[in-house]
Amino acid sequence: MSAVEPDPWAVLRNATRARVALGRAGDALPTSRELEFRAAHAAARDAVHAPLDAGLVRRQLAAADLDVLEVASAAPDRATYLQRPDLGRRLAEGTALPRGRYDLALVLADGLSPRAVHEHAAATVTAVLDRLPGWEVAPLVVAAQARVALGDPVGEALGAAAVVVLVGERPGLSSADSLGLYLTWAPRPGRVDSERNCISNVRPPHGLTYDQAADTLAGLLRAARELGASGVALKDEGAALPPAT
Repeated sequence: MSAVEPDPWAVLRNATRARVALGRAGDALPTSRELEFRAAHAAARDAVHAPLDAGLVRRQLAAADLDVLEVASAAPDRATYLQRPDLGRRLAEGTALPRGRYDLALVLADGLSPRAVHEHAAATVTAVLDRLPGWEVAPLVVAAQARVALGDPVGEALGAAAVVVLVGERPGLSSADSLGLYLTWAPRPGRVDSERNCISNVRPPHGLTYDQAADTLAGLLRAARELGASGVALKDEGAALPPAT
């Protein structure tokens, strides 16, 4: 009986979350690979349609010792939110926020994956605040049915020099819990994507760690304050990220 030869694709499969070298059973995928794909697709769909648990987020943020406010976009429900992206960029009519003079506003937005906010937002906020001693931070804002641009009216209403939106990113078939961080200097309605900086795929252990994301964001915030701008005018000139553990 001959020894079983090692699979030459095993090293590549172990190095990536992508679906490579899946094998075949006749003209189709092996049953196990087909089931893995269906499970990943179901997880992505569930992530998009899941409701934001604002109470859970509040409890997770209790250690940050900051006031937490809740707002909603102009989209009245999840179905409308998914069909009308424009409504997710505007605050619900009648929303009032306490105005002050702040260096930074942080908005935790469900986006297209509330699961990402549930699993990663609180730890990311804690890591960011640890790196910004002396900064005046507005009350944290938890936003439902929210797109990235909802941070613009929120930041303006609070009187913040900069806003960072921590948002659940569009799920993929290997990442249903990815958190994105979007920085905008001098937020106000009408800002465009080219005026923002994005740190994507915060989801340890498969993406950026909280410390990696916070280090990069803190560096960008300090540079944005010095430059008075964000987006294409602001380049990340910090050191290369260390490898994730």
